[in-house]
Amino acid sequence: QLQAYGGGLVQAGGSLRLSCAASGSISSINMMGWYRQGPGKQRELVATITTGGRTNYADSVLGRFTISRDNAKNTMYLQMNSLKPEDTAVYYCNAVIDRSGRYYPASSWGQGTLVTVSS
Repeated sequence: QLQAYGGGLVQAGGSLRLSCAASGSISSINMMGWYRQGPGKQRELVATITTGGRTNYADSVLGRFTISRDNAKNTMYLQMNSLKPEDTAVYYCNAVIDRSGRYYPASSWGQGTLVTVSS
């Protein structure tokens, strides 16, 4: 299972780095991703990364967030810069299944981490 941590309270324009720790090896997980669920909103996929390092981002975070992974440490990261109040959400990580360009979470949800951006 994957557990996210590193959230907190930050002012608009600030930065945070989230981490996603796995209980086992992530080297065999082809695609991993960060999701978030804001207040009153559906959970959305914000970034993905493959074992080969190919990344993809939602338009809302493109240019501000950077996803990375360290297979040796069984950890994935999300560097979030230029944070906005609308980035306020609980952030989750998960393996991702790609079915003909449609992405789905591969397993049950682990613990998320709350990011609050104040204006």
